[in-house]
Amino acid sequence: MAKRKQKLRICLAASAGGHVSQLLKLASSWEGHETVCIVTTDVVRNRLAELGRVYVVGECNHRYPLRVMKVLLRCIRAILREYPDVLISTGAAVGCIACFLGKLIGAKVIWIESIANVEGLSLSGKMVRPIANLFIVQWPQIAEQYSNVEYLGALI
Repeated sequence: MAKRKQKLRICLAASAGGHVSQLLKLASSWEGHETVCIVTTDVVRNRLAELGRVYVVGECNHRYPLRVMKVLLRCIRAILREYPDVLISTGAAVGCIACFLGKLIGAKVIWIESIANVEGLSLSGKMVRPIANLFIVQWPQIAEQYSNVEYLGALI
């Protein structure tokens, strides 16, 4: 008897704009699995609704610690509600937060560094790299600078 393929619950986390656009270019990667999304603005909610539930958690960055706390609490609620098996992110801050929370509940973490980062890793990428199960960069010279980083070609 053939082994049945288990459906994974995959959480996609990204800031609105280029981060979401880059993530969506990989949509065939999670085809056939249950997906949920964590994003920063309502603007992308409709665009992602076909993928599954969408949690809008707000924008934040390290310059505004109170906003970070607010986004953190919203991300905690989303992660605990959904309990994903895998968390995939292209950044930025919300992706970083979601990756750490996902790791805490045992999810596999996949980080895809933005193609815009040509010379080095983003701040969020630097933070997530030590906990990522798979950390992908899109420029070979960046992969040469860091351990535990993979260059698989320009994915996005």
